[in-house]
Amino acid sequence: MAAALTTHDLNLYYGDFRAVRDVNLVVQRQHITAIIGPSGCGKSTLLRSFNRMNDVIHGSRAAGRIMFAGQNILDPEVDPVALRRRIGMVFQKPNPFPKSIYENVAWGARVNSFRGDLGTRVETSLRQAALWDEVKDKLDRDALTLSLGQQQRLCIARALAVEPEVILMDEPCSALDPIATLKIEDLMRSLAATYTIVIVTHNMQQAARVSDITAMMMLGDDRTAGTIIEVGDTKTIFTRPKDKRTEDYVTGRFG
Repeated sequence: MAAALTTHDLNLYYGDFRAVRDVNLVVQRQHITAIIGPSGCGKSTLLRSFNRMNDVIHGSRAAGRIMFAGQNILDPEVDPVALRRRIGMVFQKPNPFPKSIYENVAWGARVNSFRGDLGTRVETSLRQAALWDEVKDKLDRDALTLSLGQQQRLCIARALAVEPEVILMDEPCSALDPIATLKIEDLMRSLAATYTIVIVTHNMQQAARVSDITAMMMLGDDRTAGTIIEVGDTKTIFTRPKDKRTEDYVTGRFG
């Protein structure tokens, strides 16, 4: 299997505090990789490092390597804005712009100097996000009038309009009801045929349902920096994990 992202001895810091320690992880292309683990173990910090979203946090820094498309994205000459066109992100809470449904999706294409048929790009992105049939007759409506589940799918469509190669999802269903959650999960499975997806989730059932590969994170012995203790295909991680800490976590004994 081809790798989309590979980390080598990755350490992530906020000032003097090390949040993530010595992570070595291969994210496979066109697979869904779930990152699981107890709260505070660095899952979201690790996820945000993949498109350098941590750069916007004062005092954050990274050591090690994150390889993407043959380049270490931590190198100073890498433009993080250009990187985020190729590695998009969907956040925990839906964050549509206070604009129309159409303009939300069109915005991403415009800022990336898209020169094709913008209407077609908007429709294609909304179809990919399984939202087109619900909004095709009200594209000029304020996006904030949509339900939370629809807003999250709109945010996914906005990310897709840039045609990224990787989509990062940070607890994308935590604010949604079970029906909306299942729609997002079905959407992730369909998108994995084209895109590489990395998801952080606290929902063990969700990780088991949607992901191909699961990485388990834990705090170290000093209870500070988190690290990956086990990676494997999801079925194995949830039924025959090698590490007792993984077994305890996925079976609900702690965490």
